[in-house]
Amino acid sequence: MDLHELINKTVTGLGYELVDIEQSPRGRVLRLFIDKADKASGIDVEDCALVSNQLSRVLAVEEVDYDRLEVSSPGLDRVLKKPADFERFAGSEINLRLRLPMSGRRNFNGVLRGLQDGKVCLTMDTGDVELDLGNIDKARLVPKFD
Repeated sequence: MDLHELINKTVTGLGYELVDIEQSPRGRVLRLFIDKADKASGIDVEDCALVSNQLSRVLAVEEVDYDRLEVSSPGLDRVLKKPADFERFAGSEINLRLRLPMSGRRNFNGVLRGLQDGKVCLTMDTGDVELDLGNIDKARLVPKFD
């Protein structure tokens, strides 16, 4: 089992969603971002500590060599990566960047309408656009402050 599978299995087994994993160039720092869809208040320190403690034990048993493990919430500007993310956050404002330009542009900002047939549907000031999910380099929620 590779490291990503091992981490994902452990995190989901605890009832959380693994949003993203970042590794330092030499793999010495493992940085995880977790979420829990049914938790209205968002991820807190206790959630991070629970996942960190369990994962530390699993990584020790599996003899994974690393120096530091960091577990945190994805934040208000959460990354959208999986198809399910684009469905879950429909109605939210997002920023996204394409790998290859479409109509001469790579950056798009608008309200996410969801995912249809492998295309991310976005409503922008200039109209609606459909973008290939496979061509998305980065997508993030735009934080809302009241």
